[in-house]
Amino acid sequence: MIVDCHAHVFAHWAGACGHPSSTVHLKYLQKVVTRPWARAFRARDGHEIKPTMLFRSGDNTWDGLTDVGFRVGRFGQLVFTWDGEDYYVQYLPVGMQELACPPELMLAQMTYAAVDHCILQAGGGYGMMNDYNAFTQYQYPQRFSGLLNIDEPLADRADTLAEVDRAVNVLGLRGVYYAQDFSRHGYSRNVNHPAFGAFWDKIASYRLPVFIELSSTPNYDRASYIANLLALDELLLRYPGHRFLLVMGPPVAHFAASGRWEFPPEALTVYKRDNLQIEIMFPISWGGIWDYPYPEAQQLIRGLRDTFGASKLLWGSDMPNVERFCTYRQCVDYVRKHCSFLSEEEKELILGRNAADLIGLDTLASTASLPAASL
Repeated sequence: MIVDCHAHVFAHWAGACGHPSSTVHLKYLQKVVTRPWARAFRARDGHEIKPTMLFRSGDNTWDGLTDVGFRVGRFGQLVFTWDGEDYYVQYLPVGMQELACPPELMLAQMTYAAVDHCILQAGGGYGMMNDYNAFTQYQYPQRFSGLLNIDEPLADRADTLAEVDRAVNVLGLRGVYYAQDFSRHGYSRNVNHPAFGAFWDKIASYRLPVFIELSSTPNYDRASYIANLLALDELLLRYPGHRFLLVMGPPVAHFAASGRWEFPPEALTVYKRDNLQIEIMFPISWGGIWDYPYPEAQQLIRGLRDTFGASKLLWGSDMPNVERFCTYRQCVDYVRKHCSFLSEEEKELILGRNAADLIGLDTLASTASLPAASL
């Protein structure tokens, strides 16, 4: 069974996508592409540029985002205007004529790539997709498991806690996607702030696996990443029986610039916690530099297997975004076919069994538990 632990469905990005307004949604998208792996171009002639005009240097919060008429275009493009000139970031695949990914698109992709089940992440630029993820899960319970998302820096508010209850008890979502970039509200608090204790207690009481994506904010450097990792470690120690997945895995730029992992001791200690697993996800972040079948990534997967064991690792794709760089099938096959150093049992663990165990697929009923009127 092949289980993708990191995929998306989403409504058209021209709308609010679950955020309070389309303006707020566009702010999330603009922040995402201030430092993208995606390429950016001048619309007039296709000249490649660096999108540094999207933010003011020295301010990595939303206050630092510039007014550039940021908007959603077509063909995977996020468009903006600077000094009277139009530019765009090619953030989604060119073949996405409209910036939307309904469940049926992912089902077609899954069939072609021979992927059995997808875990749906959400939040930020993709939108607050609790209802949409739940709708998808309800329609196709054998193919999708949805995660819930909240505005993380506001996790101490009563309405945020109520949304967690609704997402679990009404919508039936099966885990939490938690983005650690607090740029919308500044960086005065982190995941381990005491004010968030009630939120984490609630997540633990529901036994919801936490898919947490760490950033290198506020300074986009190694020191910031390690500080955020150590903040996560406080949660791992506070809830030793609760399961967490490190979305997108360790950062190559900080810990494997030489082509092999060189973890500082404090990071290695956190990564080795029994209740933390690690996502394998290289094409979306390095596919613009490395070519399929990604021998560089294969070596890094070998290093993670040798250091942590196959039971620690889960494969994810970031579909449909990853098709900027490779097809969905190639995103599976660089592990499935080309990581020859992995035994068949190790591949089975990494490509499916670990994710199925984390999300509880073996214990889920074969039919949705929610009436259609609930969604």
